[in-house]
Amino acid sequence: MFDRILPYLLAGISVGGQYALIAVGYTMVYGILRLINFAHGDIFTAAGFFMVYLTASLPMSVSIPLVIILTVILGFTVERVAYKPLRTAPRMSVMISAIGASYLMQNLMWYVTGGLAKQYPVLPWLGDTVQIGSASTKIVTIVTPILTILLVIALVTLIQKTKIGMAMRAVSHDFEISQLMGIRINSVISVTFIIGSALAAVGSMLFFTNYSTVTPTVGAMPGLKAFVAAVFGGIGSIPGAVIGAFIIGIAENLIRAAGYTAFSDAFTFALLIVVLLFRPTGLFGEKTAEKV
Repeated sequence: MFDRILPYLLAGISVGGQYALIAVGYTMVYGILRLINFAHGDIFTAAGFFMVYLTASLPMSVSIPLVIILTVILGFTVERVAYKPLRTAPRMSVMISAIGASYLMQNLMWYVTGGLAKQYPVLPWLGDTVQIGSASTKIVTIVTPILTILLVIALVTLIQKTKIGMAMRAVSHDFEISQLMGIRINSVISVTFIIGSALAAVGSMLFFTNYSTVTPTVGAMPGLKAFVAAVFGGIGSIPGAVIGAFIIGIAENLIRAAGYTAFSDAFTFALLIVVLLFRPTGLFGEKTAEKV
């Protein structure tokens, strides 16, 4: 029995780590701006296309850091173009702008690629096969949770121990007072988008090592599931988003192991409904009072 479940369990842990890297981007932006960055899944997709086109003419050792840099620039640009001009606008306006940015990026990717699926390049070593007990899996399955945990620890350390991290916590706690205290709000928000985009780039490399076809809409479902993970864990809480992502990744793969593959995606969104009904703040979220 365990031998049959083991491959699904390993896949769930790996997928959970990939969701976690995307979910952290959602939860960080929400923690500071109280905004769901709907374009985040498309930034993840764009990172996949960056790798496809860069490796066509450049060695892998150059392409990997360039993908992270280009994805960071893209995330920074989205924030400056779609969100910064609406800093004092009603929240609904910002949300519409986020949805518009998402569809704009999708359509640009359709235009650039001609709507054709692209084959993701094989990353050295990560795509190799390894034996764990009775299960045969790729090395990326083992690397993903370890790398995710290390990156999250580094991020939490940055937020807790550095000056920019202190500024991020202050802005998250009270946006208006932080401005009055002289904190450079725009710089803090830009750093937040930069970190989230960099993690999305790393997540895309791990994701597409397992799912090697890149299309303009491929990031929609991982992005939605990462958003659910962030809500489930308590949006605004980085550890909560990570734990929520691992729970969702493992649960949906165990559902596949039980023979209910058609319901694996439905489970994720059913979980979102249940959480919103019974614990709207998520597992680690804190209740906040709305200012009037």
